[in-house]
Amino acid sequence: MDPVGRALTAGVLLTGCSASVSVGKSDPKLSADELAATVSEKLARTTGQPEPDITCPEDLAGKVGTTTRCELTADDGSTLGVTVTVTSVDGERINFGIKADETASPAAG
Repeated sequence: MDPVGRALTAGVLLTGCSASVSVGKSDPKLSADELAATVSEKLARTTGQPEPDITCPEDLAGKVGTTTRCELTADDGSTLGVTVTVTSVDGERINFGIKADETASPAAG
């Protein structure tokens, strides 16, 4: 399956997925790098594929309802948006849902 196909399959499989991370701070926040690594790992486990290249532009604050957009970049340069939404915070643990867009954007020309 080509990278875009894998990304699209991943998007379907990620609908409703969730993850949680313990951050060890009184005001929980997950750094953009840690968030990208967690989303990539979760995506790989869900799809059975290697960890994709995920980038997240900002830290994720541990407040229910907070969202951020990350981006999956396939080997061919196409991209797929991924929305991360905080679903609950339990002390220092941030629980969040991951939902990929339904369509990938073609590689920049």
